[in-house]
Amino acid sequence: MQTKLWLRPYKKCDAKFIVNWCKDEISFRKWCSDRWQSYPITAEDMNRKYFADNGDCGDEDNFYPMTFMENNDVVGHLILRFTDEKRTALRFGFVIVDDTKRGLGYGKKMLNLALKYSFEILKADKVTLGVFENNASAYNCYNSVGFKNIESQSKSQFSFYGEVWNIFELEMTEKDYRIKK
Repeated sequence: MQTKLWLRPYKKCDAKFIVNWCKDEISFRKWCSDRWQSYPITAEDMNRKYFADNGDCGDEDNFYPMTFMENNDVVGHLILRFTDEKRTALRFGFVIVDDTKRGLGYGKKMLNLALKYSFEILKADKVTLGVFENNASAYNCYNSVGFKNIESQSKSQFSFYGEVWNIFELEMTEKDYRIKK
């Protein structure tokens, strides 16, 4: 059977898989920072955040939770959201791959599909994301698909049980995407 990898809009039933991919609070915080107050979260917590906080997945049509599929299995997840009124800048967030599939190229494949969707369908001019400096595997994955570090006016940090985690800001422009393609 040939493997089919594809990206589709998130469904509430996806949450029961996604919430199980962070096996400890450190990996959970590397994934979501402080966007959820407690660990662990339930599928209901995730759906409440996505659907209650954003209407029906974005009344303003600027919030796109996506699920990465292998055949009919949920294997990855991320959100895309516009960060400007002109709808030219997208930000990726909550990027995660099934913990049993990490290191096998799924992250790259998911990101490439999300970048294609962002630039070719949503017509973004750039895509940004943030990654903790202590998350080397994610950072390397983002770099491998073409994201580049950008200098930020202020360095963002996150405090976790007395540790300070620095955040690298990365971006890919539409021009860089076309060159890479």
